[in-house]
Amino acid sequence: MRFLFRGAALLAALALPAAALAHAFLDRAVPAVGSKVHGQPAEVRLRFSQPLEPAFSTVRVVDAGGGQVDRKDKQLDPGDASVLKVSLPKLAPGVYRVLWRVLSVDTHVTEGDYTFEVAP
Repeated sequence: MRFLFRGAALLAALALPAAALAHAFLDRAVPAVGSKVHGQPAEVRLRFSQPLEPAFSTVRVVDAGGGQVDRKDKQLDPGDASVLKVSLPKLAPGVYRVLWRVLSVDTHVTEGDYTFEVAP
């Protein structure tokens, strides 16, 4: 009997909605993580697994020296609160790092970074 009760409790825990247990994790990025971009990217777009709180979510793009190169106009996509974006000026060939820190609507903070390369 005890075994059946524990099994039922385990199944009930597994059936909880994923959103109640999840954080906002990076799902997709443009430019893609580790990619080599031919041409000029107009913006960085980050799609997360959950909607974000705009006032507490940030994204920065920096060059190899650590200088911020984005236009400092980060915003959520008006049609999708899980997409954070920032526009870019014309970038010189080189490697760039995207740093993000977001607060999801479930009140959990996640952060990370990745690089992409602009080809000559």
